[in-house]
Amino acid sequence: MIKNVLMTIEYDGTGFSGWQIQPESRTVQGEVQKALKKICGHDIKADGASRTDAGVHALGQRASFKGDFGIPVERIAGVMNRLLPGDIKIKGAKEMPLNFHARFDAKGKKYIYRIMNCAEKNVFKRNFYYYYDKPLDVNRMRAAASYLVGTHDFSSFMAMGSTPQKTTVRTIYSYEVEKKAGSGNEREFELTVKGDGFLYNMVRIMTGTIIDAGRGAIEPEEVREIILAGDRSRAGRTAPAQGLYLAEVYYDTEYLEGKRL
Repeated sequence: MIKNVLMTIEYDGTGFSGWQIQPESRTVQGEVQKALKKICGHDIKADGASRTDAGVHALGQRASFKGDFGIPVERIAGVMNRLLPGDIKIKGAKEMPLNFHARFDAKGKKYIYRIMNCAEKNVFKRNFYYYYDKPLDVNRMRAAASYLVGTHDFSSFMAMGSTPQKTTVRTIYSYEVEKKAGSGNEREFELTVKGDGFLYNMVRIMTGTIIDAGRGAIEPEEVREIILAGDRSRAGRTAPAQGLYLAEVYYDTEYLEGKRL
């Protein structure tokens, strides 16, 4: 009997050329599908909710697949984790209606971007933070982020050469900037953004713009003008991939909007 299963997946993106399967490249989707083939005995396609880029990590990627297999759905995570490499983990699996699709039924996503603000890199953390060595002002960063909240045309924050979109209008529900105490001279910043959808490289470009405000290269209120300009060249640089984490995918608009706590 065919079942439709939704998996929650975490992975260290360092050793992958992103989520999406590619010839001659190691990808998360490719590794997941190899494990599913061993379980089901035939090729299985796992449809991810987000096509994360090379080097981007996931705390809560979601992927759905359909298959005819003998083991109970609740045992899939354990069996998969014995087959998968150590940089991927299935956190859970549950059966869904046959018409459910992890990507097309998603209502929104949450991303986290981590910055280590210090002069010297930590060898063991370098793949999980953007190391930035100039001083950053958390209040300026918070002010800049506040202008990004709401429903806007975010074409200024979409990578040039991206696949054309039906619309570049998106809604950002919240954008939090937190300064954390690190060890020694380390100062960690964690940026958390929740929205109904994101354009290609949008989170990384927004991060680069917020950093520009934090270092004093632009005034926070200039973010409003950058949005209205609709011009990629007006926004900040694209922040590196290694600081970005897909934290959560939402299938319920009430959770996305923070109405359920």
